[in-house]
Amino acid sequence: MQANSPSLATAQVQINLAERSYPILIGTSLLADPLTYQHLPKAATALVVSNTTVAPLYAAQLTQALQAHYGKVVLLTLPDGEVHKDWPTLQLIFDALLENGCDRKTVLFALGGGVVGDMTGFAAASYMRGVPFVQLPTTLLAQVDSSVGGKTAINHPLGKNMIGAFYQPRQVVCDLEVLKTLPERELSAGLAEVIKYGPIADMAFLEWIETNLDALLAKEPAALAHAIQRSCEIKAWVVGQDERESGLRAILNFGHTFGHAIESGLGYGEWLHGEGVGCGMVMAAHLSQRLGRVDMAFVQRLTTLVRRAGLPVKAPVLSGTDNAGRYLDLMRIDKKSEAGEIRFVVIDGPGKAAVCAVPDALVREVIDLCCA
Repeated sequence: MQANSPSLATAQVQINLAERSYPILIGTSLLADPLTYQHLPKAATALVVSNTTVAPLYAAQLTQALQAHYGKVVLLTLPDGEVHKDWPTLQLIFDALLENGCDRKTVLFALGGGVVGDMTGFAAASYMRGVPFVQLPTTLLAQVDSSVGGKTAINHPLGKNMIGAFYQPRQVVCDLEVLKTLPERELSAGLAEVIKYGPIADMAFLEWIETNLDALLAKEPAALAHAIQRSCEIKAWVVGQDERESGLRAILNFGHTFGHAIESGLGYGEWLHGEGVGCGMVMAAHLSQRLGRVDMAFVQRLTTLVRRAGLPVKAPVLSGTDNAGRYLDLMRIDKKSEAGEIRFVVIDGPGKAAVCAVPDALVREVIDLCCA
């Protein structure tokens, strides 16, 4: 996979899935431009789903742009936060659709981060057995990961993203302008998903991140544009070969098995998703090293980068009695488990990932080490 040259001009990355193919647009001032939406399905009504943090910042300009294409534009503002990624909040989307007489041609627009995108996509997949939707991610994490590839879901108290569907959007719009209002903690969380792509697929990109991390933390547009574009190129390459995660796509979960356990074990919202992934990558790197697939220098290199990005590298203690056992219990109900056997994404040499089962005893060693 060769990287394209970074550019501030609007870039387009294509997700190739036959009749479900769609573009990812990356650039500036896209959100408020009616031309951004000119190729979407025609409908009488558009429903914009956002949250209490994002809607006051960007809903008005989006609504105005959409009025050039839809006779009626409805705004639904949800409560913000991972803790609200649940059935009662999802029900609010269905309520709005039904109360406004929305039909199967109605287009949903997800204006927000990963929580809004996942829930809007799940609602679109379910309402009248499927209506069109568009991703308008407003966080770095959503722009480089959750908005791309068609994974939609809500959380269950016993597991993250356990209830959902594969359902592709019609378009993803990554406007760099919205990242200007992104808090530092959210920026760091997004960088975890950017960093992820290096160890699993492109060590040259990892080296670029190491060199340009300060620019990314400073939200320099050229650096962000390249990071988003390259991340989307890698994800598009993977998703185009394995849409429903039957094989290759599982490598995109590097760090997520440990990370999801942290999120669930602490209670959703205590750690951001990207913080769990960042720490989870460090844990997965240690696991890879103990399996003999990478050396300790690689583990230290990744740990240093994760720490520089402002992410935690020490895992929290989830239980005062059997901490590793608590982690294992949570990981066994993760989507990546098979017949009670936990499947981990490990680095099978720098720039290459593999999915494998690992003995509990070895996992316990890594958890004890990383929680120390």
